[in-house]
Amino acid sequence: MAAPLALAAPPGDPARGRSLLLQRQESGCILCHVVPGLPGLTPGGALGPPLAGLASRYSAEELFQRIADARRVNPETIMPPYLSTAGLHNVARAQVGKTVLTEQGLADIVAYLLAPQGAGDGAGDGAR
Repeated sequence: MAAPLALAAPPGDPARGRSLLLQRQESGCILCHVVPGLPGLTPGGALGPPLAGLASRYSAEELFQRIADARRVNPETIMPPYLSTAGLHNVARAQVGKTVLTEQGLADIVAYLLAPQGAGDGAGDGAR
């Protein structure tokens, strides 16, 4: 396995992470993965593994690194790199050199995925 990215995840906000996960155009996560804690909403795709129970398998840093560039764990993955542009081909001219997410956006998604189910949905914290 390649060395981890030289990125340290900033503190994440689960509510912002939930919002990003739901944005098909911003993150695309929901296109391929079933995302936990989204009752009454489109559950997501079945191309990638479900995103429930990740806290029992990964630390925040491990999950951050996996999503940042899954090619470091599995070079044959079809999951796009979210914080890397290295080795990408046929990129639209306007997107060359741009990552899918910011470090903060990825940290927010990780915070939601590792939070107890529902912690980032606004329930009980006054957010809506």
